[in-house]
Amino acid sequence: MLICIIGGGAAGFFAAIRAAEVNPTADVRILEQSKHVLSKVKVSGGGRCNVTNATFSIPEMLKAYPRGSRFIRHALHIFGPEQVMRWFSSRGVGLKTESFGHVFPISDDSQTVIDCLLTACRDRAVQIETQNAVRSIAYSKGLFELETSKGIICAEKVIVASGGSPKRSGFDWLEALGHRIVDPVPSLFTFNMPNERIRNYMGVSVPNATVRIRGTNFEYSGALLITHWGMSGPAVLKLSAYAARALNEMDYRFGIQVNWIAEKNQEVLRIKLEEHIQKEGLKQRKNSKLFPIPERLWLYLLERADLKPEQIWRETGSKGLSRLIEVLSNDTYKVEGKTTFKEEFVTCGGVSLDDIDPKTMQSKVIPGLYFAGEVMDIDAITGGYNFQAAWSTGYLAGSLLGSQKEYSNCT
Repeated sequence: MLICIIGGGAAGFFAAIRAAEVNPTADVRILEQSKHVLSKVKVSGGGRCNVTNATFSIPEMLKAYPRGSRFIRHALHIFGPEQVMRWFSSRGVGLKTESFGHVFPISDDSQTVIDCLLTACRDRAVQIETQNAVRSIAYSKGLFELETSKGIICAEKVIVASGGSPKRSGFDWLEALGHRIVDPVPSLFTFNMPNERIRNYMGVSVPNATVRIRGTNFEYSGALLITHWGMSGPAVLKLSAYAARALNEMDYRFGIQVNWIAEKNQEVLRIKLEEHIQKEGLKQRKNSKLFPIPERLWLYLLERADLKPEQIWRETGSKGLSRLIEVLSNDTYKVEGKTTFKEEFVTCGGVSLDDIDPKTMQSKVIPGLYFAGEVMDIDAITGGYNFQAAWSTGYLAGSLLGSQKEYSNCT
């Protein structure tokens, strides 16, 4: 039996390894259109590869998936973070858990993960064919005919793990087989603010800010980083994932509200500032800040509130205090565009989950055809969750459950 896996990324490799494991006599092949396999694994996490997230509560982990959380629940129960960490550890990849549950190889080198996957393929006699693009798939009488850049391949089982595409046309070949496609739009991106002075403070970060899309209910809290183009950091990246479709409809031109501190209640904030003024009244504002805000940013926020940093706190006045409260808790900016986060590219959209069985990853349209990874309409926030989806869905797809009928080879 020939099992073809289309796509040499994380999901494709894991599906191939699993398929070879449960079908030891089968011919398992990975078909990758580019020169290199596992390219996203190579660059992820700044070249360290955030393998997964050590969130062992599945209900809690599902919150990290803006799209596909209900669909992926079963896959996570079958092969979740614990199983992933055990799988890599048992194959010599030492792992460590950092802040926010991010799991990295102890080597801090993504090549460690790549070498592990390549070795597992070699041990299972999985063939890897690079620069072999699949142009179309035809299905007839239980057999798949794959038209590739190197010729025609006939297979009994096919697993599609070709990843996301920035354009709908990238899914035409799957739509031609009868699958519904959800239009792809970018997810996980930073906010461009070309006309905002905040860009002058690039490199400054705040540990706990809340960013809200004006006119919507989308908001997220976390670390915020000011960059030379605008804003980034977990608060912005995760917000961009949850609001991906809404921001696409806005053509990435929208307003945001930033709460620079942990306190959201303005009345509570007023009381805290009044107590601070009572205690620190004779000190200059620039030398006495109440919140853990970097000094450069603190001076900038004072200026936005029209308060002179050199003045003492006692000279603030009720109007000045109200302006400072508004700036600290409800600072507003205009976003005019987006930028891809580092070298990583994540989209939402792809093959509709309505056309896939969540318990097997098998197509509901064509038996013997399976899906894994970002080619489906599943995506997650940063923190190792997208790779976890790749491992989980790849494991299920590679198990080749569901359609058990065997077919004769192509002639």
